[in-house]
Amino acid sequence: MAKSLYETLGVSENATPEEIKKAYRKLARKYHPDINKDPEAQEKFKEINAAYEVLSDPEKKAKYDQFGDQMFGGQNFSDFARSQGGEVDLEEILRAMFGGAGGFGGGGFRSSRSSYGGAGGFGGYGQPDLDTRARITVPFNVSITGGKHHITTSEGESFDIKIPAGIKSGETLRVRGKGRSWQGRRGDLLITVDVAPSTEYERKGNDLYKKIDVPLKYALFGGKIKVQTPEKEVTLKIPKNTKNGQKFRLREMGIPDRKTGKRGDLYLVANVVLPDVDSLPEDLKKICEEKLPEA
Repeated sequence: MAKSLYETLGVSENATPEEIKKAYRKLARKYHPDINKDPEAQEKFKEINAAYEVLSDPEKKAKYDQFGDQMFGGQNFSDFARSQGGEVDLEEILRAMFGGAGGFGGGGFRSSRSSYGGAGGFGGYGQPDLDTRARITVPFNVSITGGKHHITTSEGESFDIKIPAGIKSGETLRVRGKGRSWQGRRGDLLITVDVAPSTEYERKGNDLYKKIDVPLKYALFGGKIKVQTPEKEVTLKIPKNTKNGQKFRLREMGIPDRKTGKRGDLYLVANVVLPDVDSLPEDLKKICEEKLPEA
């Protein structure tokens, strides 16, 4: 049974994982478009990456070892890859061919760009992965309080998704029934969330930290200032003799834990603001210069 993925990487069918990795790295360096300017190099580079995706994954490799090039309609992998056209993502095709818990169940797969099926496509072996993937960036405040985010899929559908309060960068949301369609079935849409950085807050676990400006007068003699938190405005009492960098803890005004629902705390960090000495009245400047302690 022909198994041309091994030929693509130039290794034997009995090659060890280390030998496969070594061969891939050597070829990837040789054909990388930044290094090799030959017009054919880019297509070769794609084939090498796609072949390595299969042969470096034990489960995918086992399936390929079982069915070989029958999965490519009887073609060797290089001919199959080139027959798909320049706009097709070979790694995406292979993920579809090797994905899904049902193994090889027959039928074809329709991507958003091309159709494959029968002997001319996946050879009747591919059980497609119908899940699609996307990545979005949400504002920092939305990651704290939750909200909605509008999204448009590759299938042309537009809708709002719910962003849960407390979500972190790298977490994935699953939207049921918004993936690819195939033989009356529909996959899910998997959305990886990135949280935009904030110039106002720092997140540590479920706690939030925010610097607040405290006038020197309030730091010395006490006072009250209004502070805007992610959810509401609060009045903070500043005690006299407040030091620069002193923290004020607002309990359970941080980020809700998505598993327990318990909220973290909000820490307000004092930034004592010194007045411009030249703006002070002369008599006050003189008193300060004479009376303020040196240590």
